[in-house]
Amino acid sequence: MIKFEKKQVKLISVAIALVFVFSIVAIAVSQTGSMGIASAASSSNVGIVDYRQVMSQHPDLAAANTEMQKEIDSAKADFESKSAGMNDQEKAAYYQQTQQRLQNKEKELIEPIRTKIEEAIKSIADAKGLSVVLDKSNVVYGGQDITADVVKKITK
Repeated sequence: MIKFEKKQVKLISVAIALVFVFSIVAIAVSQTGSMGIASAASSSNVGIVDYRQVMSQHPDLAAANTEMQKEIDSAKADFESKSAGMNDQEKAAYYQQTQQRLQNKEKELIEPIRTKIEEAIKSIADAKGLSVVLDKSNVVYGGQDITADVVKKITK
């Protein structure tokens, strides 16, 4: 009977050793897999850019803002002089036209700046091998920040 118990103890010991070895291998495999994910995130081909920061640092923005302010002042003076003899309905319609004209002027002034920024972003993304560039406000985690590079390119 003692021999039988020794055999059982040996089998149990081997089983425990196998479980231990299997556990170590499983941990090693899982750690290797998570390292692969971490290295994939660090070598991501997704870029991020703080579009508001780039826009605020664009050299043409100050001139566009100055011109837009002149247009607003002109529209305000024009509205006050022309709407003096109008009834409320005519004033509302003229105000709507004035607002539309100001929106079109703003678009006309900002569109070339946006185009230059987007060209700079594309150029930097191509140089860095990035396939996607997202606005920083839409990204929670990850991505390669290229904001400084874009600012540098547009302020040259």
